[in-house]
Amino acid sequence: MLRFDVLTLFPDMVAPVLAHSMLKRGQEKGLLTVKGHNLRDFTADRHKVVDDMPYGGGAGMVMKAEPILLAVAAIRHEAQASGEDIRMMFPTPHGRPFTQDHARQLADERRRIVILCGHYEGVDERVRMALAPEEVSLGDYVLTGGELPALVLIDAAARLVPGVLGDPVSALEESFVDALLEYPQYTRPAEIGGIGVPDVLLSGHHEAIRLWRRKQALRSTYVRRPDLLKGRIFTKEDQQLLDELMSEGLLTAPTSTPGGGLSP
Repeated sequence: MLRFDVLTLFPDMVAPVLAHSMLKRGQEKGLLTVKGHNLRDFTADRHKVVDDMPYGGGAGMVMKAEPILLAVAAIRHEAQASGEDIRMMFPTPHGRPFTQDHARQLADERRRIVILCGHYEGVDERVRMALAPEEVSLGDYVLTGGELPALVLIDAAARLVPGVLGDPVSALEESFVDALLEYPQYTRPAEIGGIGVPDVLLSGHHEAIRLWRRKQALRSTYVRRPDLLKGRIFTKEDQQLLDELMSEGLLTAPTSTPGGGLSP
């Protein structure tokens, strides 16, 4: 079972998302557990203060270390009583980019994954010093809090756990699974506003459909995210499909790279 503990000042931001779609299904099947922990419950004063002014001055407030450290200690104690360990994570712009490979690692995790949701101007640096959390970033931008990133981590990992998705093949044919973007998808009706579905998808010829989808995935990645192809070693089939795209005038000629791949 994949287990998450979310440390947050606003648990009501997290709970509604978990009550819908695949995340709800994963929990009902016993494949996923997500527990929210209100950091205000780990304060000692009657006003449940979780933040204070920064030393040295400056705008905004800083999240206090004590409630966070106490919350993590409580979770660690509970985990150890069950023979478990924890993996501490902290979504922050300081972290390394979160990728599909990272999501796959989380999906295979047997430890309880504890996610700290930051707020305000940040978290007291002594939290990093004491806990050494694994820091991850969703991109080069700033959000008002860590709840949305925490939900992204949970969703990205949970959907890779066998049984969470309705069709297990879905997780194998998506963007970034093979370092490629996904091929275009179509559904009924067969024509909308004069734009029809590619004939090959209506042919019932499974091998032709497979090749078309692979070709379109290569084209989409080449055009939209060429960085994903840099240095890639292509299979003979992929190289043939790329050559076809070139000959059809759908791609410009690539240049070779030392690694044997293409540099679009």
